[in-house]
Amino acid sequence: MYKTSFFKKSLLAVMAVFLYSCDKDFNAIGDGLVGDDHFGLESEKYDVLAFNQEVTPIQSSTMTPNALGIFDNPLFGTTTANFVTQVGLASYPLKVGDSPVIESVVLEIPYFSHATATDSEGNTTYELDSIYGDKNGKIKLSVYESGIQMRNSYLSNGSQVPQFYYTDQNTDFFNEKKGVRLNDGDVLQNDEFFFDAKEIVNKTIDPDTKKETVERKKPEMRLYLNKQFFQDRILNADASKLAAEDVFQEYFRGLYFNVERSGSSPSNMALMDFAQGVITIKYKAKTSSTTDDENATEDKQILLNLKGTATSTANFLQDSRNPDYQNAITTNVNKTEGDEKLYLKGGQGSLAVVRLFNPTDVLSYNSKGEPVSGANGVPDQLDELRSNSAVKYWKVNEANLVFYIDADKMASTEEPNRVYLYDLTNNAILADYSTDAVSAYGGLISLGSDKRGKSYKIRITSHIRNLIKDATAKNVDLGLVVSQSPTTIAFNALKNKNDIMAAVPRTSLLNPLGTILYGGKPSIPEDKRLKLEVYYTKPN
Repeated sequence: MYKTSFFKKSLLAVMAVFLYSCDKDFNAIGDGLVGDDHFGLESEKYDVLAFNQEVTPIQSSTMTPNALGIFDNPLFGTTTANFVTQVGLASYPLKVGDSPVIESVVLEIPYFSHATATDSEGNTTYELDSIYGDKNGKIKLSVYESGIQMRNSYLSNGSQVPQFYYTDQNTDFFNEKKGVRLNDGDVLQNDEFFFDAKEIVNKTIDPDTKKETVERKKPEMRLYLNKQFFQDRILNADASKLAAEDVFQEYFRGLYFNVERSGSSPSNMALMDFAQGVITIKYKAKTSSTTDDENATEDKQILLNLKGTATSTANFLQDSRNPDYQNAITTNVNKTEGDEKLYLKGGQGSLAVVRLFNPTDVLSYNSKGEPVSGANGVPDQLDELRSNSAVKYWKVNEANLVFYIDADKMASTEEPNRVYLYDLTNNAILADYSTDAVSAYGGLISLGSDKRGKSYKIRITSHIRNLIKDATAKNVDLGLVVSQSPTTIAFNALKNKNDIMAAVPRTSLLNPLGTILYGGKPSIPEDKRLKLEVYYTKPN
């Protein structure tokens, strides 16, 4: 009985394979093939044109996380990241109380971190995430009251439009900062500030029971701010200024975080979620209860947060670029033949423009969907594929782009963990990304035996199927950028769009790292050259 059942199942399997081989449509055969074993499928390789593109000032408002610090990259140069944010009261209207006297003002912003060990007494050791540069680096940190009121929108031709702030506006906010530096604690909170990975342990003793309470918190930025400033601006403010958020944010326009080098110390940079930040003002006010002591007071506190209902923020990124990098993305760009090396850098950095099938001209199509050659009369590889009657019966099982890292150049610096390929022409994700952004699509770094990066592989099977099957589908430009998160797919607008692009993926703006990849020029060795590799099933 078992042998008979097995025979029937085997016969059905053979018939199914035969029927697939006769199918004339572009079926999604092998959708799950993401490894290097292609089961004997035939592959074809196609030329790819790729060149560098500078990223000019870009929208950096109202996003998270944000960079703060100074990152020295030996290949790309130095990036200085400053930050500005509005501040909101925890609730409105605020009632301060009578005769308030301030006791302390503390700003707390948690770092991204993970625990590595916990001892028998409950003390936890942490390691900070998203720190770039020397982990023991120091910076000179100054926090000021901002002098510019940030808005979420403005009126233009009778309509409300979004108000953007850009990476190149640091000078505007620096010149308009107000008063003196507010973080006036010890030197480790300002002139020699560092991102401390230590657990925060607060111990308090009840005055009546004498019982000790221990509060433990993950590592965070903790700054003691100027008490007199907050006494004057908050506790002594007119009640009308504390009545509603829009009025308060016009009155108190936020905080501006400025960084400089701390003497000769190496510096570093962190990504931080400022929206989790809280300012706690502790003070005493006359008690509201009936008492014989007219001088009796009670402890109170006010919370200000960095995440109001309409909070605006901006990240300012100033780059001092190395000459080789600057020339590669500006002076020496070859849009006709492509560039030998592709320089990707996050922030206000650079990306690679990728053109598949080495297009020679923009082609149009007639009413039958047949390609019509452009002015030079030369069809490109894609047109040849579409017009090849044999190709019409091939099944596209898998299509990949593999970008090889210039390991010699990158040996001295940290590599980005992921890159991201997208439709640059339309500022959109590719079809493959929407199917499976993390596993099938790829983009993660592939490491060699030396634990250094070797390549990035991206699967674009659905994109290639659509191009070959649909003669009217436009062979759009693709953009390749470094990526901070595979789930961040929003785009940020350029301050001044150009003939190549009008926006850049936010995931690239959030990542300060860079990498150097090999392009698709014939002068590059075959084993490093960028190619489009397509695996087909070809009927006999």
